[in-house]
Amino acid sequence: MTSTDSKRGRPRAFDAEEALERAVEVFWRHGYEGASLAQLTTAMGINRPSMYAAFGSKEELFRRAVAHYAEVDMAYAREALEQPTAYEVARAFLYANAEALTRPDRPAGCLSVQGGLAAGADGGRAAALLAQSRLRGERALAERFARAVDEGDLPVGTSPTDLARFVMAVSEGHAVHAAAGVDRASLRASADIALRAIEHA
Repeated sequence: MTSTDSKRGRPRAFDAEEALERAVEVFWRHGYEGASLAQLTTAMGINRPSMYAAFGSKEELFRRAVAHYAEVDMAYAREALEQPTAYEVARAFLYANAEALTRPDRPAGCLSVQGGLAAGADGGRAAALLAQSRLRGERALAERFARAVDEGDLPVGTSPTDLARFVMAVSEGHAVHAAAGVDRASLRASADIALRAIEHA
């Protein structure tokens, strides 16, 4: 075997997808600034050279972790948009959100809220990335609520943007409370109050 053959197609000694999943949890628990390279590489089961080779940098790893989180852990948000009425969209979203924030196999709360609340040495880029991710979700809700207005499901004059922001504000507040130890039943109770407000808006 030539030296070229020995290098070509050599598989990585780790599962990159599984390593990324573990990185998500570290960033979720500690935030971007609080997650050290030692914590990340230990959780991922790789050394620093392997991490840099696979993911480029801590910042790029964080970007990929956030994208993975949005795709996997936030799938319920996309599913909620398929509900037939605006009320059912909000209900499905807030109930599924309460469950996601309190899963026993995940850290309490939400990566997109807790991962970058404080700006640090990165100049706030992590916080900005997470804010952009949350705003994409808000825009998707606003577009769905705009369709509901067009279809007569929501009253004429309803602001889809304001309604989407309200729903997101409730879910983000729930994330903060879940991280502080508030249980699922309590989150659902406050979701019910929000839903009554939406129903009678």
